[in-house]
Order: sequence, then C-alpha cells, then structure tokens
Amino acid sequence: MTAAVLDTGALIALERGDSRLWGVLAARAKAGGVVIVPTTALAQAWRNGSRQAQLARALVHCEMASFDALARAVGELCGRARTEDVCDAHVALVASRRADALYTSDPLDTRRLLRALDSDVAVIEC
Repeated sequence: MTAAVLDTGALIALERGDSRLWGVLAARAKAGGVVIVPTTALAQAWRNGSRQAQLARALVHCEMASFDALARAVGELCGRARTEDVCDAHVALVASRRADALYTSDPLDTRRLLRALDSDVAVIEC
C-alpha cells in the first residue's frame, strides 16, 4: 500500500509551510501513491480559505475520505477506544483501511485508536 493519511495537525503543518510534509506530498505523488485527508480533519483545519492558500494548494494533491459511509464504524471505534473524539477516530479508521502511514500531531491518541483497530499503520509525528 502506498497511501498516507493526514490528520488535522498535519494539515496545519502544511499550511505553515512544513518542508518535511511538503516533501511527503511530493514523494508520494512521484511514487504513484496517494495522500488521503479525512473530511473531518479538513473541517477542523479549515477556517478562512482566503488566508489558507498553502493548505488549498496542498489539498489539490490529496484525496478526500468522506465521513458519511463510515459514521457508524467511527462511533463504534469511539466506544471501543473510550474516546469522544470523532475526528481522531475517523482519521484512524481511514488509515487502518487504506494507508501504510498516518501523519499526526497527536501520536499517543492516534496509536491508542489504531490499537483498538488492531492496525499496524505507521504513526509519524509532525
């Protein structure tokens, strides 16, 4: 699998011009991989499109993962992991199903959710 998932913290890092994450986007694109952004993470990061040109530019290279079809599974994961953070659960669920890496600013919570899914997705702190 050559897909990476970005959480809200990773999107904020892209918006701030984080060269390492911009490199991840470029490398994944060059290798024919995919960068996936769960729509809940985008909703948390998006505040003023006229001031978020960097993030908008990054999103052109990303695939969106909708919440709709996963809502029940996300709720069940929240129950199993004993969390109320629907966004983090959505990100973890998308990563467990579609990716080999998840870029996050919150590796502890992310790993806890992935453990509840019995997933071996690599968690990379940004």
